[in-house]
Amino acid sequence: MNGFLIRCGITGFAVLLASQIIPGIEITGIASGIAAVVILAFLNSIIRPVLYLLSAPFIFITLGLFMVLINGFLLYLVSILVKGFIVSGFWPAVGGAIIISLVSGVLNLWISEQGRIEIVTHHPSSGRKIRHIN
Repeated sequence: MNGFLIRCGITGFAVLLASQIIPGIEITGIASGIAAVVILAFLNSIIRPVLYLLSAPFIFITLGLFMVLINGFLLYLVSILVKGFIVSGFWPAVGGAIIISLVSGVLNLWISEQGRIEIVTHHPSSGRKIRHIN
């Protein structure tokens, strides 16, 4: 549970960063920002895998680029569902999806399921070692 909350915080940071970088994405208040992050996390965990499965041939043909369109669609859908979270078109949605995916992907690499920071090192003699930082 702790890891999930940290990952939601990371997603929130990524959404805030996208709203600052991408023109056309706006958050008008704290409540709308929190609601957008919660709904985006829900859509990413429930709806996105289904969309990936249904569009697998398109993802394969486009070498994964279709996943960016799906993520952009979900971000735009959040803007429809949450008053105060504004995505003003296709390109801002795609740009926001790219920023959110990159930032949350890189930061989530360091968080374990238990919510601890992990550093993975490879030693030639003994193999892979994971060091936890509390």
